[in-house]
Amino acid sequence: MEINKPSRIVLKLSGESLKGDLEFGLDAGIIKTISTEIKKTSDLNVQISIVAGGGNFWRGIEYEKRGMDRSTADYAGMLATIMNALALQDELEKNSIEVRTQSALNLPSVAEPYIRRKAIRHLEKGRLVLFAGGTGNPFMSTDTAAALRAIEINADLLIMAKNGIDGMYDSDPKINPSAKKIDKITHHEALSKRLSALDSTALTLCMDNNLPIVIFDLFKSDNLLNVISGNKVGTQIYTQNKS
Repeated sequence: MEINKPSRIVLKLSGESLKGDLEFGLDAGIIKTISTEIKKTSDLNVQISIVAGGGNFWRGIEYEKRGMDRSTADYAGMLATIMNALALQDELEKNSIEVRTQSALNLPSVAEPYIRRKAIRHLEKGRLVLFAGGTGNPFMSTDTAAALRAIEINADLLIMAKNGIDGMYDSDPKINPSAKKIDKITHHEALSKRLSALDSTALTLCMDNNLPIVIFDLFKSDNLLNVISGNKVGTQIYTQNKS
């Protein structure tokens, strides 16, 4: 199966990628780079939405290990994703990109509530939509939130952006220098091999709904433009067509 030029995408940004080389927080240069790469796609007539993680500020699973209730820790993580969404919103608007932020948590002072039909309407009007607050439920990663939102809004493609890693490997390339990059793989193969580029719940959601995924390095110039243009970049994850 070939992954063709999409008309509507969800871009997943990990919180870790947003901190750059910092130990904690947001790297202003990284935010500007993301905005610049998105701006390059403005002539392609592709509807773009973004889900950002919160790991640059807070990781719920780590605080659970320190004794915090997991649900409480995860809700704090959802607040971290909202902080990242607001920072992205600000930089995107500076780049003359019209943005709407929708949150799974009810925070009317800073974001609209997530309403599926309203999100789709924003996209149809040419606005970029930032989905914040994860799924609004504990025990669910922002990878899962990205897969869920992509399915809900009928996106053609889920794009998982990495920082410094250009796709999915058969083992962690940061640990194993002999790790081999995978150019194409089915959802089922990725699940059965327990490859860890994204969590299994997100991968299963995409497999069950035949949603293709591309994993790539966002911070290599023009990579996002190439993915959206239908060019082969990174790793493609797909469901084999049944004959």
